[in-house]
Amino acid sequence: MTTPVAPLRPLTPLEARVLGVLVEKQHTVPDTYPLSLNALVAGCNQKTARSPVIEATEAEVLTAVDGLKALSLLFEVSGSRVARYEHNLGRRAALPSQAVALLAVLMLRGPQTSAELRLNCERLHRFADISAVEAFLVELAEKDPPRAVRLARGPGERESRWAHLLCGDAGLQAAPEGPLGGGAGEGLGAGAGVAAGEVAALKAELARTQARIDTLESAVERLFTELGLSR
Repeated sequence: MTTPVAPLRPLTPLEARVLGVLVEKQHTVPDTYPLSLNALVAGCNQKTARSPVIEATEAEVLTAVDGLKALSLLFEVSGSRVARYEHNLGRRAALPSQAVALLAVLMLRGPQTSAELRLNCERLHRFADISAVEAFLVELAEKDPPRAVRLARGPGERESRWAHLLCGDAGLQAAPEGPLGGGAGEGLGAGAGVAAGEVAALKAELARTQARIDTLESAVERLFTELGLSR
């Protein structure tokens, strides 16, 4: 008799980051996949292609690994002196590789438009066009329970962004228009705010932009001094 598989609970943000890293590195560095704990920590704390940027400790990542193992979303590979880990997202959630790639990029980079997802998924899966991306996103949104949701457009935004729902729907505001305005976003209050991760990512981007401005201003000052010019 087959033991029934328990439904997936909402992931913690760090569990989602670990899962996304494993999917990403499976495609981008296949020679070193499955990943060691050190590589997994480095992938979680990576400064590029991550939103928000975090600094998780080895102990915190191990806790996330244990949580994912309990959900059968991650396996520890035996036969090596160093413990290595691989994801099981596609089989566990019954998702095709295209959908797994989209969820991984959403877990790693936060909400994105279909065009951004097509670009950022390039190394994980090459979609023929944006409509192909949209088709898989719609499938994810129509699953029971939904795995993705189209967000309401913010002020000045021309396109809707998409977000994953593997961590639940806290802080997400579903788009009111179109066929996904109901089922995928049901239960979300009209006043739902921006997710905390998005706020942190915006603050980090603002700090990086300010640092670049400061660097440019210093360079201009040096250039004026060397040329004997006054501003």
